[in-house]
Amino acid sequence: MELQRIALSTGVELDVAIAGGRANPPVILLHGFPESHHTWRHQIPELARDHYVIAPDQRGYARSAKPEGVDNYSADKIIADLIALADALEVKQFTLVGHDWGGAIAWGAAILHPLRVTRLVILNAPHPRVFQKSLYDDREQRKASQYVNFFRSTTIDQGMTGTALEHFFASDFAQHVVGGIAGEEKAIYMDQWGQPGAMTAMLNWYRASGFDVPKPDEEVTRPATLDGPFPPVTQPTLVIWGMQDKALLPVQVDGLPPYVPNLTVVKIANGGHFIPWEKPEAVNAALRDWLSAQVRP
Repeated sequence: MELQRIALSTGVELDVAIAGGRANPPVILLHGFPESHHTWRHQIPELARDHYVIAPDQRGYARSAKPEGVDNYSADKIIADLIALADALEVKQFTLVGHDWGGAIAWGAAILHPLRVTRLVILNAPHPRVFQKSLYDDREQRKASQYVNFFRSTTIDQGMTGTALEHFFASDFAQHVVGGIAGEEKAIYMDQWGQPGAMTAMLNWYRASGFDVPKPDEEVTRPATLDGPFPPVTQPTLVIWGMQDKALLPVQVDGLPPYVPNLTVVKIANGGHFIPWEKPEAVNAALRDWLSAQVRP
């Protein structure tokens, strides 16, 4: 898909896939780790039939800008990129769709910018408060999340080229894909990950994040703040969840209602973590049904 290079007021340049007519309702799609706009290859043409679709390669990914330093990958800076991208394209309000880390950014953006984000769609991305609570309260989720501490290691990305990238693909990525992945699709990932600084920049998203991941059998004091107030997501929200996700367990969906008053949940029983392209028909159908319902009187 042809990309446009867009310079943002935040000081970074992003490659952005844009489709559909500008007069249509805008929707912004945010990919997660370790992907790119290519995450949405099945959703972009479907949504572009009646939406103005914007799908960036977020900072640190593929050939978008990769500023040095962990601090440049904190959530506030990435949310600022999102708003700056909307401003650059003269989009005042939009539906926001996010998967994985893109979903984490989408949760935050919806809370911080309710006048810009009018509708929210989340695919296999945990709500920040629900996720942090589960890491203390749910032993299975804590165990499943240990990869975060591994990704935060300061040495994992050193010299990650060639054979090391192949190992990362096989051991840390492909095993989480329902149905496997190879051939042309694998080549796309290897090309994007092989861009100078890409692996470090992508992993910096984990290093810059502030949530705690206790060790599986560690006895820890549960922070009292986890039971304190948390800003609700006020927008109509659709959560689509692949129930075979090995990293983000069903507890993430079960804990949502107190924080998301206007919530619709669609569970895809045979879908894994990467449902936008593992189960595109089911995802597109859920999107279509929900988006259509939102515009009815």
